Amino acid sequence: QVNLAQSGGGLVQAGGSLRLSCAASRISLNCMGWYRQTPGHERELVASYCGVNIDYADSVKGRFTVSRDKLRQTVYLQMTNLKPEDTALYYCKTRLGGADIWGQGTQVTVSS
Repeated sequence: QVNLAQSGGGLVQAGGSLRLSCAASRISLNCMGWYRQTPGHERELVASYCGVNIDYADSVKGRFTVSRDKLRQTVYLQMTNLKPEDTALYYCKTRLGGADIWGQGTQVTVSS
């Protein structure tokens, strides 16, 4: 079964760091994105990579970094200098055969 399994996240004080992981099963993570969502809002793309191209939303640029471990089929989102406004449910997503494959989501809460 194709799926993305997320881990990481949690509660951290402002200025702290967290790392999210997205492990793929039965698919290759050649292109994927990290999204976040807060109640009442649409999911926001915060970072994406496809091959050697990596893009970040302006709100996280310089603080978030995407990396990939090909051997473990895992993509990471390293988040540093976290701010309360980064509090959200974070998702990873890739596409397979024209369909979106989403991770289960992981909560990140940043206290002030």
